[in-house]
Amino acid sequence: MLLIVLAYLGGVLTIVSPCILPVLPFVFSRAGQPFMRNGLPLLAGMALTFAAVASLAAVGGGWVVAANQYGRWLALALVAVFALTLLLPHLSERLTRPLVAAGSRLSESVATDGTPRMGSSVVQGIATGLLWAPCAGPILGLILTGAALQGANATSTLLLLAYALGAATSMAAALLLGGKVFAALKRSLGAGEWLRRGLGAAMLAGVAAIALGLGTGVLARFSITSTGGIEQKLIERLNKPLDGEANLARSIQEPATPPAEGPAMLAVGDAIRVAGPSGEASALPDEGIAPSLDGATQWLQSPPLTNQSLRGKVVLIDFWTYSCINCLRTLPYIKAWAEKYRDQGLVVVGVHAPEFAFERDINNVTRAMKDLGISYPVAVDNQYAIWRAFKNQYWPAHYFIDATGHIRHHHFGEGDYAESERVIQQLLKEAGSSQTATGLTEVDAQGVQLAASMNEVRSPETYLGYERAENFASTPKAVHDRSAAYVGPERPELNTWGLVGQWVVGPESATLSAPSGRIVYRFQARDLHLVLSPGPKGKPVRFKVSIDGKPPGDAHGMDAAADGSGTVTAQRLYQLVRQPGDIAEHTFSIEFLDAGVSAYAFTFG
Repeated sequence: MLLIVLAYLGGVLTIVSPCILPVLPFVFSRAGQPFMRNGLPLLAGMALTFAAVASLAAVGGGWVVAANQYGRWLALALVAVFALTLLLPHLSERLTRPLVAAGSRLSESVATDGTPRMGSSVVQGIATGLLWAPCAGPILGLILTGAALQGANATSTLLLLAYALGAATSMAAALLLGGKVFAALKRSLGAGEWLRRGLGAAMLAGVAAIALGLGTGVLARFSITSTGGIEQKLIERLNKPLDGEANLARSIQEPATPPAEGPAMLAVGDAIRVAGPSGEASALPDEGIAPSLDGATQWLQSPPLTNQSLRGKVVLIDFWTYSCINCLRTLPYIKAWAEKYRDQGLVVVGVHAPEFAFERDINNVTRAMKDLGISYPVAVDNQYAIWRAFKNQYWPAHYFIDATGHIRHHHFGEGDYAESERVIQQLLKEAGSSQTATGLTEVDAQGVQLAASMNEVRSPETYLGYERAENFASTPKAVHDRSAAYVGPERPELNTWGLVGQWVVGPESATLSAPSGRIVYRFQARDLHLVLSPGPKGKPVRFKVSIDGKPPGDAHGMDAAADGSGTVTAQRLYQLVRQPGDIAEHTFSIEFLDAGVSAYAFTFG
């Protein structure tokens, strides 16, 4: 329920978003008509169409994107016709006759007296819903990302519908107010015809703005109103009761803290304690029969495993993805447990559920597994079938299954390794193992797998794609899906970042379209990582890292030299900074000498 409220409030805020401006004339074209017969049908059609199209786009493939593009142009043409009927009454009469003759009441644009009918309001609402492209602030980014991973289900569509109804509510209020203003002007000025034509001209201007991409480009660039900060504060406010939980998992939703309720998970603070201070074991609860692993698109290093074939074994399911820094830091323990307890009846199964598109590539996954030294079975879950079966929400997430096939414990995120190992030991004893080890594993992690220094981290995970980007400080504001020249912030504040040079900002990443582009970030943490992809066809991209304008020296990460130089050769996470000694705020900069590189997300440790 909390997420539905959050989605609704996020929709309400869109009325002040710059990219809603081109749509407003379509709504206000009904301002002079009865609300129940004209305004309400329009807003209902708009909300329902947006929810349907957004649901399909979140879970569909390229065909959905292409279909939506054609749909947008058809909708633009339809709305342009509506605008012309307001401007030109004679055109309205001509258009109406063949529609009436065909018996198409729903498609009838206007009556012969120029007064819009309910059917035309619905049609215009559907067209407006296709054209509606609100700024993807934190709340809509949360919903769309969750929908993409959860798949086509009622919850995803309900959240999108709540968002759309929130926007419709704020626009309904504006429409009711606009109707009163419209009626007052007609009475005082006697200028109903001119007002109607003015609305027609405004609608045509809105069509032109959307066709030229001004809704998400020029208008956003000059707007002094941004909903992103308001939405982020709203998210943080509603998630405040969960603040302070240590080592939270990297969630599919933003920010990376668990929702307050939902069918998918228990909060981190509810994790079951299985050993007291003296190490004695306590009873583990039964969390239900483990879901099937049948949904994997491919199995690596093993034939397909089933619940039946695993019966009698203790199973540890590890949801991970190879560019996730939280997953990488848990791997030393997962690998150690797989080796230590293999002969005693433990089977570790990695479920690789991709976050970014490049993580769906089997070659990338197998290369990463080899580099990371993963030898246990891995189920490739590119369609998120296993993810949904477990109702999972996090990277990493660990589910502990006993020999009878029941989930007995779970843990989300990093940390609590001693507790998790005691769970394994207890389940092995329950399964009848007579030689279960009792000591706890110590690991010597290196590189990116070294545990984070969380008490020094003040910078959050930050995405560069516009669907989830926050705190972008370059000029102009991000232009979606088109190449633009950016000027970076001269003195960025903590946790703000920017682009310098010619970049294309896409949904997932920012791609450099000309050589010598930079990314800057003001951060505070021991480690700084950046998920990067090389140029087309894997062409290497050279880069140069600096900290406060100087080479990193002994603060360089494992993927950068002391002079800051390095090369992007694969689609993965790169460790660029690891600071020794005291940690303070610094300005990080990475300059790419070659075009084609794509940057996805900053993470810290």
